[in-house]
Amino acid sequence: MQTGISSLRGIIYPRDARSRRVSSWDQSGANHDFVSIQSGETAVLADIQNAGCINHIWMTLNAEDPLYLRKVVLRMYWDGETNPSVESPLGDFFGVGHARANHFISVPLNMITGNGPLEHNQAAMNCFFPMPFTRAARIALSNESESQISHAYYHIDYEEMPVPDAILHFHAQWRREFPTRATPDLPAREVNFEGVNSLVNLGGEENYVILDAQGRGHYVGCVLSIDHINPIPKFGWFGEGDDMIFIDGEAWPPSLHGTGTEDYFCAAWGYPSGQYDGPYHGISLAGTTEGPLAYSGKWTMYRFHIEAPVCFQKKIRVTIEHGHANVHANDYASVAYWYQTEPHRPFPTLIPLAERLPLSERESLKRFCATI
Repeated sequence: MQTGISSLRGIIYPRDARSRRVSSWDQSGANHDFVSIQSGETAVLADIQNAGCINHIWMTLNAEDPLYLRKVVLRMYWDGETNPSVESPLGDFFGVGHARANHFISVPLNMITGNGPLEHNQAAMNCFFPMPFTRAARIALSNESESQISHAYYHIDYEEMPVPDAILHFHAQWRREFPTRATPDLPAREVNFEGVNSLVNLGGEENYVILDAQGRGHYVGCVLSIDHINPIPKFGWFGEGDDMIFIDGEAWPPSLHGTGTEDYFCAAWGYPSGQYDGPYHGISLAGTTEGPLAYSGKWTMYRFHIEAPVCFQKKIRVTIEHGHANVHANDYASVAYWYQTEPHRPFPTLIPLAERLPLSERESLKRFCATI
């Protein structure tokens, strides 16, 4: 495998590889280029018995359940492991949370949708994270909804090639905390914006945890989804929460300490742009930024450390405050993406289906208005 060369510069060199694809193409020659996945069924999309590297995954689904993007779970296993290295609801993995599809484009992930498909919560979903394996790779979709997935179309493009044993393997893990544990009682309207700013968090124990991993590797980013249901009275912005990244078991202070949620996601002054999609950072799903309901509802943002990954030798703990000093009792969900040596620490058991589902739009707005 060639290293240290950008993708554009690297294409001038010959590659010791054979290009391959696993897809849902109709092997009868007809146009039924999909698989169906019944309720409760797991479909193995790829079972590769060789060394190589997955370079691109494309997928799109047609499902009856409007919340299928949280009810369908994507798992990936490298080199015969029994614990997945990737485990996430499908929509969150591809960059948009809350069981929603939405159009956005970044370098490693995107959703392509609009008009009729968007009305039906459908999108073409693409992932360009490289995923090497030394002996085998298995990718599976589990349908945990109560209805079938009538159409699952997919391409998994990979190269058969020699892979060094020392290579780092791709990992992705979904988490959710709902509600996050707030420090003050915002619904009682006892704390205003100035009072919140005087609160102190020197330790980070109550921060939302994006990633807690052991081994050697580097963290390359996350997708964070927030349903803002617990605003500070008369101050709707859900941010101000600092990112705090603890490396190799260090105590306070962490190696990386940020200055606010929007700052970590490479914006400033709240999210004045609303939705935007940049190569390495952006907002893939946004609510309103103006009026009495500003910053209410469901948001998803992403940050990828592709050009400057966060390196760790033994362990890493990536956290972020849910509001300054953890004042908000909100719905936080995330997917962390990282590369590390194997074996990895087994993931916690994925929370039950009922605990993964988003609030309805009506209930989300009701809770926001009860505090603001």
